[in-house]
This record gives sequence, structure tokens and C-alpha cells, in this order.
Amino acid sequence: MAVASVTEITSSSSKSFEDALKEGIKRANKTLKNVKGAWVQEQKVIVDDGEIVEYRVNMKISFILED
Repeated sequence: MAVASVTEITSSSSKSFEDALKEGIKRANKTLKNVKGAWVQEQKVIVDDGEIVEYRVNMKISFILED
């Protein structure tokens, strides 16, 4: 029987939402073991002088707890 846990993180990128998502999962995988999935909860952008300067994603990361 496996038991999973969920943690919420925010990740950002100056390139795209997809890049922010990839970087967030890559970083979470360095700290958390057995990362199995992510749910994108929210996307938003930071605007400066009418231009998008940052893409942000809030996501929930699920991972399996070890015995």
C-alpha cells in the first residue's frame, strides 16, 4: 500500500508558463523523493510597462512517502 503527500509550490519563468512548470517540477524533484504528478492550480503573469515580464504557476506536487 502506498501513501502519498501533496505540497504546494510556486514557480516562475521569464519565458513561458510551460517553462515555469518544468522548472518547478525539476526543482521539487531535487528535494522531494518519488514525485508522481502535479496539478496546476493557478497561472498568472507579472506585467511591467505593458509587457509580460514573468510567468508564474502555482501547483500542487504529489509524491509517494517512503516506508
